[in-house]
Amino acid sequence: MILALTIALLIGSAVYLIQQRGLVHIVLGMMAFGHGANLMLLATGVYSYRGESFPSQVGMDQMADPLPQAFVLTAVVISMATSTILLTMAAMGANDDTDVVEPVDDNTIDHAFSTLGRDTQNREILERSANKMDRLKELEQEEDN
Repeated sequence: MILALTIALLIGSAVYLIQQRGLVHIVLGMMAFGHGANLMLLATGVYSYRGESFPSQVGMDQMADPLPQAFVLTAVVISMATSTILLTMAAMGANDDTDVVEPVDDNTIDHAFSTLGRDTQNREILERSANKMDRLKELEQEEDN
């Protein structure tokens, strides 16, 4: 009963976290979902102690089922890969989730890891620095005159 409640708690919290807006919540939700799935796969086999699968000194009726263990091993690798991909996306930055209105004609991005919101912010920074450089050049020309 405790195992079933733990699985329900993990899957329920995972569904709640995945429906949240923040990428960190989604990453944590996917990790909780992976743990819940692993426990559910282990629960399909008898989770009480049994003898090892191969080679075994016990009879076939007391031997552990190796199939759920193989499924859990595969699920661990898949959840690790999913977490790695989501954490990589989270490392790209917080500027990916913006409310910038997309331009009609100029919908190009600067490079492969860029988004429209990040490009808009970068363009604003470039414009500000260009304006400062223009002001510095004007001041230098005034000092020369």
